[in-house]
Amino acid sequence: MQFAIALPWWTILLIAGAVCVVAWACYAGAIVALPRRQRAALTTLRALTLLLLVACLLRPVRVMPPDSSSDVVVPVLVDVSRSMGLADMDGRTRIDAARDLLDRQVRPALATRFVPELWTFGDALEQADGSTVTAHASRSDLSGALRALRDRYRERKVAAIVVMSDGGDTGAQDAAASVDAGSVPVYAIGVGAPRVASDLEVLDVAAGEMAMTDSSVDISVAAVNRGGAAPFDLRVLENGRPIDLRRVVPAADGGPVRAVFTVSPPRNAATLYTVEIPSAPGERVLENNKRAVLVEPAGRRRTVLVIEGAPGFEHSFIKRALAADPGLELDSVVRKGRDARGAATYFVQAAEARAPRLAAGFPQEREALYEYDALVLANIEADALSRPQLQMIADFVDTRGGGLLVLGARSFVQQGFAGTPLEDALPLRLTNRGGGIVRVSARQDTRYAVTLTPDGASHPVMRLGGGAGAERWSALPPLSGAASLGTLRPGAQALALVRTPDGARPLVAVQRYGQGRSMVFTGEASWRWRMQMPSGDRTYELFWRQAVRWVGGGAPDRVSIAAPAALVPGNTAAIGVDVRSDAFAPVTDAQVSLKVTLPGGAVQDLRATAVDPQSGRYSADLRFDEPGVYRVNASAQSGATRPRNADRWFLVGGADLEMADPRLNEQVLQRIATASGGRYLAADQASELPSLLSAVEPEVSAPQLQELWHNIWIFVVVMTLLAGEWVLRRRWGLR
Repeated sequence: MQFAIALPWWTILLIAGAVCVVAWACYAGAIVALPRRQRAALTTLRALTLLLLVACLLRPVRVMPPDSSSDVVVPVLVDVSRSMGLADMDGRTRIDAARDLLDRQVRPALATRFVPELWTFGDALEQADGSTVTAHASRSDLSGALRALRDRYRERKVAAIVVMSDGGDTGAQDAAASVDAGSVPVYAIGVGAPRVASDLEVLDVAAGEMAMTDSSVDISVAAVNRGGAAPFDLRVLENGRPIDLRRVVPAADGGPVRAVFTVSPPRNAATLYTVEIPSAPGERVLENNKRAVLVEPAGRRRTVLVIEGAPGFEHSFIKRALAADPGLELDSVVRKGRDARGAATYFVQAAEARAPRLAAGFPQEREALYEYDALVLANIEADALSRPQLQMIADFVDTRGGGLLVLGARSFVQQGFAGTPLEDALPLRLTNRGGGIVRVSARQDTRYAVTLTPDGASHPVMRLGGGAGAERWSALPPLSGAASLGTLRPGAQALALVRTPDGARPLVAVQRYGQGRSMVFTGEASWRWRMQMPSGDRTYELFWRQAVRWVGGGAPDRVSIAAPAALVPGNTAAIGVDVRSDAFAPVTDAQVSLKVTLPGGAVQDLRATAVDPQSGRYSADLRFDEPGVYRVNASAQSGATRPRNADRWFLVGGADLEMADPRLNEQVLQRIATASGGRYLAADQASELPSLLSAVEPEVSAPQLQELWHNIWIFVVVMTLLAGEWVLRRRWGLR
């Protein structure tokens, strides 16, 4: 026994003597004369009581030996994903090599100073013994395993973590972000060959803009031939049916080769496109020879409002092209002039439900403007619209996410919209070099011909189909003029240039602004492309339809579904639903339900809850157990308004990420080790692990202290002494 409040021995003796003196003094001057024996008894009882109370104040404790259950542990994580089954370790599989290292070196080295505990990770973290270490998991969630391990050992002492893996990480987060710097060091042992002798792989497949009605879509493909230089085939399948085949030559430096396939998806259904490479002789990994991408259906028709400064050939030809597009719904307002009272008059062509709101030449309320997906300003002078209307247009692009197309050189005369709320929304800076409109010169060598830029060659607005896009654009009849504008804004792109006497100027420029898109066309008389080309040439119609589709194609609906990233079978992901009012303000009190159609046809109902009131985001978690195409229908209702719906299709398991790039990924393991303060070791360096761990001092468990005064018996003894003293005092005549 010892005291928690440590005092020198002489101090304790001094306190004990003082207590005895106080006890004696209490009865030395008693009123009733007591015999010596009675006074000694009462003094002794008082002294024992005071000494016991002083001892309790000094906190007597008993030192207990450390708890053996708190020994320092070293968890060992072994990767059991399918990629560990590759036989590239001198004829042995990676999992066999890991098991051998575990039994022969890792666990014996740890057992001398620590308690090793074996865990496996793949789909989930599981405790295991040596016999259950097999490569069977469909994925390798290394980041999730490290987070789960940290939670399991939160109350225990961990000296280090040993990870044995090929570096594959198909988890939702970066594994290096799952370790805390300066906490528990991670010693990573890489298992596998850093190079694959022969492997063909489709690295990436991506679809271009979401398909509108009758549109073509570009499927961009990146593929590589590791360990070889022979040409190989890329085959494209549409819903399992072969539609294209192309032979490509690997890059000279061994890097990826890229190809673009143009496809025409069906109009009213989601379409699955698969790109695959036929296997080569001697190829060990076949699972990464194909990838798939989903192209969603075109969806509803996009509504477009065209505001014309005055009747003109240009506007008539453009509207005729747009009106014939089954994917667009067109309203137009033409400023005709002024009536007898001097008021402006307009000619309105619009759907019956929307026409009354256009009687004043422009929608007066935001809700009326926000019904449209795209707005076209055709030769509109800046003073034709009021400043509040220009601000409304800027907000239409920025907040609502609508598209804006400004065309016609007259829109940019005298710097056009410079200094107005609309200026920042345009992709070109507005200046007045050259006096506004550049007219055709009498010089015969001056031609306002169109030249495609590198950005324009791959942009959906400038696609003409059939290949040779640059040649087809340069062969178009020249324009009659072009507006002189400034340079591109940061982030904007020039898709086409026009040659003028002063040099090349931007003709078509685009940018993303806020939530929406904007585009300018600075040329004059593009109708020449229709009148001076053969009657069967559809370049003019195709360009303007694609331009309007692009600016309006990104406009969100009032209810829209956000696509989660990197969907892998077995993962749980949050399905986000954004709900907005008619003014596209966030709705925070909506009732949102989801109906999910699984790949097998079964239907699952979910209820979404609000997660971000600032943006009107609702969310529900969905587990994607099986690969395939999932269809999600969201229904949102707020108050007494009618429910609004949205549809979205998701592809799960479009690529076998577990077998993607099957080489030993040393970079992942090195980043984990570096971020945690540990070390990375190759498989043949595993013998260095004991010397590295020798520098890790095991934390000695502190002895446990048992409080001796904090129990009922101390209270009983004190009360007994006080009661005995009181009884004797009363019996012997003292109060």
